[in-house]
Amino acid sequence: MAKKKKNIIAYVSKVPSEAIADIRAYEKASGERYRIMLIENSSRKLTSRQTGAGLAGLDLVVSADFTSDSALQEALAPYQDQLCAITSRAESFLADFIKIIPFVPYLQTPTPESLRWASDKRLMRRHFRVADSTISPKYSLIKNATEEELERVIESVGLPMIVKPTNLAQSLLINVCHHRDELRKAVKSTFKNIEKVYKENGRIEQPRIIAEEYMEGLQYSIDAYVSARGKVICCPLVRQKTGHDIGRDDFFGYLQSTPTGLSSATVKKAEDVVRRGVHALGLRNTTVHVELMRIDNTWKIIEIGARIGGFRPQLHKLSCGINHGMNDVLVRMGKQPIVPRRCRRFAAAMKYYAKEEGEIVSILGVKKVEKLSSFHHIEMRKKRGDRSVFAKNGGGAVFVLYLVNDSRSELLADIRRVEQTIEVNVA
Repeated sequence: MAKKKKNIIAYVSKVPSEAIADIRAYEKASGERYRIMLIENSSRKLTSRQTGAGLAGLDLVVSADFTSDSALQEALAPYQDQLCAITSRAESFLADFIKIIPFVPYLQTPTPESLRWASDKRLMRRHFRVADSTISPKYSLIKNATEEELERVIESVGLPMIVKPTNLAQSLLINVCHHRDELRKAVKSTFKNIEKVYKENGRIEQPRIIAEEYMEGLQYSIDAYVSARGKVICCPLVRQKTGHDIGRDDFFGYLQSTPTGLSSATVKKAEDVVRRGVHALGLRNTTVHVELMRIDNTWKIIEIGARIGGFRPQLHKLSCGINHGMNDVLVRMGKQPIVPRRCRRFAAAMKYYAKEEGEIVSILGVKKVEKLSSFHHIEMRKKRGDRSVFAKNGGGAVFVLYLVNDSRSELLADIRRVEQTIEVNVA
């Protein structure tokens, strides 16, 4: 009987459409051939649109009840000798990835413990504090909204502070609190909405809230690939602006642009802090998304996620020609990810929220933006009649806009033109 090829790349609970395109592009360049599998969690009751099960180019869909060990073992048994890599791309499905790791013992994966530490901001901070307390801000768990508890948190962390859930991404339910009244309001609102938002985002962990020291500085992030031996290969730095940076009372990720104009010495300092943070969590065989704060010439880690960062496949492809999605797979195969030394273009992703909450009555200026020289693509996520809800209250963006240009100054000019042109009116 002929031996079956180990050529199945498995995605846990969700496969992004761009992941299929990334693998097919790599096949064309390398001459290698792979089959793409989605392992669905049947207990989640998600639609094929939510999981990607109906995407063209997907070769295999395996459904299993992740609450049953025997069901998982039975579902994966026919493919054990054909799997070459397994990955999880969505923050909300890391709990599913953790459950499945024991049933793929001969694949290169992160340890379940390291994934738990990386997906819970409180556990993450504990490990940073033990390994190197200088790389991370002060923090404290918020147990309830009583005046005594708020006083304890203020004494421990100090004002101003950031209040956030321990297991959510995309800046959901994040609040900046400058004084006690803001803190009281933020904590009460977060406790009121947290269970609903966890459920909407597929989180099965126990909802918790932490307070973190507010840091004044410039925010950046890095995606990096971590080998089985802990070697960390960094992608180019990305400059991040939040809603707070542009005067909004919200902390959503407003603008991401790459590459930055930082010196090589400054970038090396950032990459060194990234390596220390990754090693503090014991991560291996994974891509990581690291959010950083630059304060003068010192770098602090805001958080580390054991996944690809938002918009990174698009940004790194547009600016540097990096096949980020395939690199995520290669590092899990024990292969060297491919990262060019130079980036030849400048790219940005803008996540746009309306200035007010309510019903959207008009979205103006999109046609003009599409004519800009830097315009690449726009994803409309809301339309007229939909609700505009801030990220701090659990809402999503109106649209995501991608821009790219050979000139950094032209890109910055077009970003400014977008800001002057787009108008979202809310009832």
